Amino acid sequence: MASAISANKAELLAIANAVASEKMIDKAIVIEAMEEAIQKSARNRYGAENDIRAKLDPLTGDLTLWRVVEVVEEVEDYFKQVDLKQAQKLQPGAKVGDFIVDPLPPVDLGRIDAQSAKQVIFQKVRDAERERQYEEFKDRVGEIITGVIKSVEFGHVIVNLGRAEGVIRRDQQIPREAARVGERVRALITKVERNNRGPQIFLSRAHPDFMKKLFAQEVPEIYDGIIEIKAAARDPGSRAKIGVISYDSSIDPVGACVGMKGSRVQAVVQELQGEKIDIIPWSEDTATFVVNALQPATVSRVVLDEEDGRIEVVVPDEQLSLAIGRRGQNVRLASQLTGHQIDIMTEQEASEKRSKEFAERSKMFEEELDVDETLSQLLVAEGFAELEEVAYVDLAELASIEGFDEELAEELQRRALEALERQEEAHRKVRRELGVEDALAELPHLTEAMLVTLGKAGIKTLDDLADLATDELIAKKREAPRRRNNADGPPLRRAQREAEKGGVLGEYGLTEEQGNEIIMAARAHWFEDEPDTQEAADADSTQ
Repeated sequence: MASAISANKAELLAIANAVASEKMIDKAIVIEAMEEAIQKSARNRYGAENDIRAKLDPLTGDLTLWRVVEVVEEVEDYFKQVDLKQAQKLQPGAKVGDFIVDPLPPVDLGRIDAQSAKQVIFQKVRDAERERQYEEFKDRVGEIITGVIKSVEFGHVIVNLGRAEGVIRRDQQIPREAARVGERVRALITKVERNNRGPQIFLSRAHPDFMKKLFAQEVPEIYDGIIEIKAAARDPGSRAKIGVISYDSSIDPVGACVGMKGSRVQAVVQELQGEKIDIIPWSEDTATFVVNALQPATVSRVVLDEEDGRIEVVVPDEQLSLAIGRRGQNVRLASQLTGHQIDIMTEQEASEKRSKEFAERSKMFEEELDVDETLSQLLVAEGFAELEEVAYVDLAELASIEGFDEELAEELQRRALEALERQEEAHRKVRRELGVEDALAELPHLTEAMLVTLGKAGIKTLDDLADLATDELIAKKREAPRRRNNADGPPLRRAQREAEKGGVLGEYGLTEEQGNEIIMAARAHWFEDEPDTQEAADADSTQ
């Protein structure tokens, strides 16, 4: 049996209980820390080579100390081994190979040992406290929490959350909002990370979700799920827009969010330092939602470009500045809210654009189909914009145009096909001059025009194309992000380059499925020899 160390049992248990209660951690963790500290101090006294163990009874406070030794025939390490004769004295029946307990006499911890033990206990408790804090906050991401501002360091606000601390980084604060030490502040928990110095709890007052959560606190219908905020966009401290929908036809979502005499929305506005909030009805119809999102401006019409994800909005001349907003704020927030790039133009600009497109298309049909101006303009007026549309449209549809007959429709389709062949031949000639090999022309979905684009980008062989990822081939060019301030320098420039780059064939509107087919077809030759190689290997093994 291990011998007991003389110690104040009540004092040890009292310390364990006090620390566990104060730090709000499990008492067992404190007991374990004490045992580890005593073990470390005992090794300092008896020698670090010993495998010393300590056990503190959490109920009685009894403390026992021993070392573990291995039973061997011939002792080589006197710290960790014992011969069979000595082992029999310690534990009758012990055999060679057994690990037995060798009780150690009581030890009084000196001043240095006590200080060392204290450090071990503090470190263990600190680690346990950090783990508890992380476990407490890790599942609270997306919640609003209230704390007290502890300090402001390099523009970042440190918030005391009670049993932990959070940080509101400079870019997550509401601009021009003064942070005063000792004031209470509400913020959204956006991220919780483990860190050597404890959990990092990131807070935000600028995130759109912070505004959405504030509305949920002020509007019972949102909390109950009767009304939902489908989209939100913010220019923190200045202006915001939210799109709301009601799942109960008897409840007006906008009115419910505004509240009696604006009481509900004013509570949110006050928390957001006077940020103006436009509450608009959400709609599944993109055009309708865009019209609503541009309020208070009046919209004449909306033209959707589904392929590029852009929306062309036409407004009366006198509404242009209102639709764009100061420094483009209104249209920028509307774009964020709807998830589409919105282009604003006046009636006059839209008319000029349509006239220009009409003239360009008419000229193209006139030259390529060798028809007169009246006929080419008639085709454009009927909605034809490309040669492919004329060449492959149903013959009956073409013949049904007023003033056309079947004979004229057949002739137009024949000429359109010939024009497409001429274009293809011209592109083929350029492609070969660029050195793009014919094998690429046999791949699916690729036209000669696309092959010319590939050649100009230096992609001339199957291997060149096979090395590309699908995104590198077909990704569309995205709208470059706008600069907000000089502090966003280098990272923003990188983002602009990435946005402007796009895929090599991004302008042709290929789908992801088509892009995958092209890449896989280009890689097919990599695997053609594998069966033959395997057959040869099998033949060699048989011989």
